[in-house]
Amino acid sequence: MSRHVFWGGVHPPGQKHLSAERPIELLPIPARLYLPLQQHAGGPALPVVTVGQRVSKGELLAKAQSATSAPLHAPTSGTIAAIGEFTAPHPSGLPMATITLEADGADQWIEREPSPDPFDLEPAEVARRVGAAGIVGMGGANFPSAVKLDKARQAKVHTLVINGAECEPYMSCDDRLMRERAAEIADGVAIMLHAVQAARAVIAIEDNKPEALQTMRDACRVDERMEVRSLPSRYPAGSAKQLIQWLTGLETPAGGRGTDTGLLVHNVGTAYAVHRALRYGQPLISRIVTVSGGAVAEPRNLEAPIGALAADLLAYCGGVDTDCTRLLMGGPMMGQPLPCAETPVVKGTNGILALTAAELGEQRSPEPCIRCGRCVEACPMGLLPVEMANSARQEDWSGIQALKLNDCMACGSCAYACPSRIPLLQYFAFARSQLAEQRRQESKAQHIRQLMEQRQARFAREERVKAEAAAQRRAAKQSRVVVTADDDDDD
Repeated sequence: MSRHVFWGGVHPPGQKHLSAERPIELLPIPARLYLPLQQHAGGPALPVVTVGQRVSKGELLAKAQSATSAPLHAPTSGTIAAIGEFTAPHPSGLPMATITLEADGADQWIEREPSPDPFDLEPAEVARRVGAAGIVGMGGANFPSAVKLDKARQAKVHTLVINGAECEPYMSCDDRLMRERAAEIADGVAIMLHAVQAARAVIAIEDNKPEALQTMRDACRVDERMEVRSLPSRYPAGSAKQLIQWLTGLETPAGGRGTDTGLLVHNVGTAYAVHRALRYGQPLISRIVTVSGGAVAEPRNLEAPIGALAADLLAYCGGVDTDCTRLLMGGPMMGQPLPCAETPVVKGTNGILALTAAELGEQRSPEPCIRCGRCVEACPMGLLPVEMANSARQEDWSGIQALKLNDCMACGSCAYACPSRIPLLQYFAFARSQLAEQRRQESKAQHIRQLMEQRQARFAREERVKAEAAAQRRAAKQSRVVVTADDDDDD
């Protein structure tokens, strides 16, 4: 593989130094954990526990309801305190179905059978165990990893790409994970290679992480199928499509997947979770989270149980000062604003940021577009953000679809580059919500049409049955009349 250049991108201030030099610390188990049932791409998991039930660490709490769903496990031992609604880790702050677990402090594991050597298992069985462990994409996509492994094997991909770019500003959880647990990541990569039946693996890391590059190279020397590659620091180099283009020069087809190019992309955190699941039978119940920002007293990286509140992590890091202007889950480019700190960490949470007004910069009101074209230059997908925004403003939904809104990955590069501070991402989000509502209404109308057609067909059947029954009655009556006439003739 040779180096290629992907289109667009920006260079926001990294700010990784705030947390990157602090070793990973284990967050003490909070008194209560709040576990949303929707932590993956598919439908919400279905609870298999009841209120008041005692559970052990690693015990199944909710099962997957479909192939794109994922199970949920207990991050510690304790008692199920509630199954109801709790604040979702989403800007809306709307409640979400959640299991509340009251920790007992014992942190006692469920009984686990010794794990077999994963390389003695069939590839499909490896993927099944990954799915049973509740592992989803740890880079934020939240798509069940088992499905990706199975689909990639069926598509006969030749290369597994492990994403260690971590291009979002402030984020350093993957950096610390690679520095401190490189051997475990490399083992997870080998297990994934076996599950996919791919010939080789490439671990791609931005060049602003020299220690991670060196530790991963040292860990991968034992397996000639693995190669560690350094790539230039540019946002959004960590996006799967841009990563594939940088490595191979191939562009993922519009509406297509990375496997269409023969490559499968997974995050380094996913590889680490696969190692723990296949070697030790540990489901995904914790993850590394960067807690950073100018308003955080002591930024650091924490291994936090799924379901811990953002407030728990911030408190462990010394709290937040009064200059906190914005609270984010994730990085500043693609992260989601949090309605409050009382929102839980989920499987896809890679960071909690508390940013000051100075870090957010001058909050000017949007100004008219000056047609400078910087948003077009910055868009890594080669789209026309300003024209898309104009279509959204005019509610021209067919027009914005023609401009390939579905290819936009909401990376925020266009909005970052815009000198007029036009809220391009908000326009795109508005357009997506309106198009989704249109699809819902069309689906509802189609469903109503189907019901009406079924109703009419039922009435028609009933009328036919009634007509046939009446005809049979008339025929029977006529037959009785004929028989009676014959009897009279005999007399």
